[in-house]
Amino acid sequence: MTTPATNWPSLRVSDWTATRDTLHMWTQIVGKIRMAHAPLINHWWQVTLYVSPRGLTTSTIPYRAGAFEIEFDFVGHQLEVRSSDGGARSFPLRPMPVAEFYTRILHTLDELGIEAPIHPHPNEVEPAIPFAEDHDHASYDGEAAALFWRQLLQANRVMGEFRSHFVGKVSPVHFFWGAMDLACTRFSGRSAPPHPGGAPNCGDWVMVEGYSRELSSCGFWPGGGEEGAFYAYAYPEPDGFADYPVGPKGAYFSAEFKQFLLPYEAVRAAPDPDRAVTEFLHTTYEAAAVRGQWDRSALEDDPFRWDGTSSPRRASK
Repeated sequence: MTTPATNWPSLRVSDWTATRDTLHMWTQIVGKIRMAHAPLINHWWQVTLYVSPRGLTTSTIPYRAGAFEIEFDFVGHQLEVRSSDGGARSFPLRPMPVAEFYTRILHTLDELGIEAPIHPHPNEVEPAIPFAEDHDHASYDGEAAALFWRQLLQANRVMGEFRSHFVGKVSPVHFFWGAMDLACTRFSGRSAPPHPGGAPNCGDWVMVEGYSRELSSCGFWPGGGEEGAFYAYAYPEPDGFADYPVGPKGAYFSAEFKQFLLPYEAVRAAPDPDRAVTEFLHTTYEAAAVRGQWDRSALEDDPFRWDGTSSPRRASK
């Protein structure tokens, strides 16, 4: 029988760094395949992966008159590719160099008649070893990958509930393979000054698009703490943002990362991990919304506003 604490598994970053870095490159390859075929959506929302009941998925990727999907199955440890014409292929997730993974996925897609013209270099990392030449990253600890997915599963669930309180423009809860983080972003509705860029091996114009509107973003990534960390930041950062009181105990503003952090291990050890993450998400958003003078009455609402009542459509009949 599980408890709130055991739902949030322990995974020390130092225990799976090699697997994490290899998996980061694998997700970049899969994400770039999605990006090659999906039309641009503001802030690059078309390139992300999503937490699934078994791992991470591209969701439906349009292809010619049909579609396909790629999924990392961290339960069965398979890379699954399925197409709308009934085709399906897979290969095992096991220790292998990025170069081999890259070759295998291109071959798998070719067997299904799917072309994958991608830029064959990683982004937002240094050094950026071309995928076909990367024999340095070759680790896959299946148990660690599954634990990471279970961390994402919990983060995705709580962040999804947090998202439901916002009725303004808000992103899905999605996995950005560039930095390997799960994120959800709220927008005030106002434009933002051009972002200065500066991410390694990533054109500044990418960040200009990503940060073209005033925002408050939160997420989880496997860094920033012994077991990863939840984060929250605002762009542009309003005056007084870093000094705003946030919770729960253990949350703090990092001058190094210029964002609020809540170590995952502090969440896991909390009496109610869900409540701890929820408090962090709401108070750090308030730091951006209050200090940035957002129109909160127009942007927020109660997600339970229709509980116990007839739906508008049913009530009109």
